[in-house]
Amino acid sequence: MIVYVDIDETICEYKDKREYSLASPIPERISNINRLYDEGNTIIYWTARGSVTGVDWKDLTETQLKLWGAKYHSCQLGKPHFDLYICDKAVNSESYFKEQ
Repeated sequence: MIVYVDIDETICEYKDKREYSLASPIPERISNINRLYDEGNTIIYWTARGSVTGVDWKDLTETQLKLWGAKYHSCQLGKPHFDLYICDKAVNSESYFKEQ
């Protein structure tokens, strides 16, 4: 199975404003995704970081994933910024992690 995982507010959170360098990992969520990786699934982290501003956050993002112990096959930036995503395969992160 190929699993795309968002980063911000999915495997990390912010105390105040969203400033990527201050993101705090959510260890139990990262562990859950790591389990999917260990089970042989392809994990792709996909983020909208920089999609609106044009800033390249790839180095910071990959450094954070490494520091947080996130296992993955690919990290992709360029996810479009949106307010509502409608898809037959989409799962809300809050619902997903509540069921685990």
